[in-house]
Amino acid sequence: MAKTIMVVDDSASLRQVVGIALKGAGYDVLEACDGRDALSKINGQKIHLIISDVNMPNMDGISFVQEVKKMANYRFTPIIMLTTESQEAKKQQGQAAGAKAWVVKPFQPAQMLAAVSKLIMP
Repeated sequence: MAKTIMVVDDSASLRQVVGIALKGAGYDVLEACDGRDALSKINGQKIHLIISDVNMPNMDGISFVQEVKKMANYRFTPIIMLTTESQEAKKQQGQAAGAKAWVVKPFQPAQMLAAVSKLIMP
């Protein structure tokens, strides 16, 4: 059975690019346009990994990660931040919230898939 990955980004084109790469690698993909939308779509189903932007309207990525980590079903779900932010302070904020990896845009799909495969057990 395919593993499910949630992609959270306010850019529809970026969600599409990431989704194509993930689906091509055999993953099922759920999409959300910001943190609030993502929280409304997390409904107890198994999500093996979350990829989230940092800068989004309504609820930013760091706040979203903090909320996800409060949910018993998702406390141990690995999260990759996919963002234009490369400042060390932002990375530390993300790690403190619970993010496991930080990928800076623009990115190569192979680079992102390598990070995904390290965090999802086959």
